[in-house]
Amino acid sequence: MELISVIMAAYNAQSTISDSINSVLAQSYANWELIIADDCSTDETASIIKNFAAVDSRIHLHINKQNIGCAAARNVAMSKSRGQWIAFLDSDDIWLADKLAKQLKFTNETNALITYTATSYINKHGKISNYVLPAEQEFSYKSLLRRNIMSCSSVMVQTDIMVPFPHSNKKGDMHEDYAAWLQILRKVGHAYGLNEPLLQYRLTDNSKSGNRLKSAKMVYRAYHTAGYNPLSAILLTLRYTLHSVSKRRHIKAGYLQ
Repeated sequence: MELISVIMAAYNAQSTISDSINSVLAQSYANWELIIADDCSTDETASIIKNFAAVDSRIHLHINKQNIGCAAARNVAMSKSRGQWIAFLDSDDIWLADKLAKQLKFTNETNALITYTATSYINKHGKISNYVLPAEQEFSYKSLLRRNIMSCSSVMVQTDIMVPFPHSNKKGDMHEDYAAWLQILRKVGHAYGLNEPLLQYRLTDNSKSGNRLKSAKMVYRAYHTAGYNPLSAILLTLRYTLHSVSKRRHIKAGYLQ
């Protein structure tokens, strides 16, 4: 029974974080710890987490002394992890109940160092889109350069592999998870994808993925952080953006079904 450290950063997430935590509590695989770094929330987020932690000792809350941003908050949570594996879950996303069990089994079967799952989408009201972003069983570094199908909340990675590639500490100016996956896959070659939608990703107009111009700038910075010169980063961003626009159209069409 390998220990999985579930990493969550939270900021003013009182409307969604209970659903996210409950989806961890509902996991059929029980050997996990949930480490939540609250980034100086001004709403009831910390109180909600404390209530959960009071009844389940696997839930641990760390309150940052100052607001440091999502990426740095994740790094704080990771620094406190004890598991052989790290799994990420954002404070507005939801896992299906057998997510960890199926993913760990798949990871052991493939001898993978980093895995991810297919993704389904929900809007701010919780309505599920019929569109599913599939996972490729072997997803290479070159494929990742073209498009990112590794939703952060679906990723599970060996702790020893994740530690050398922390998420960028720059506050909110890039897709820090994408930059980390690029650096990891450049080292290990492939991520392995379990093609089942075990993650429900909440997509809103105010999210990073919802604001296209902001998202494009953040993708560009991710490429730059990964070592690409400005011209290469621009060309890669344009290609990435075309894939992203197509994906958003499919998601929106799925809500209409």
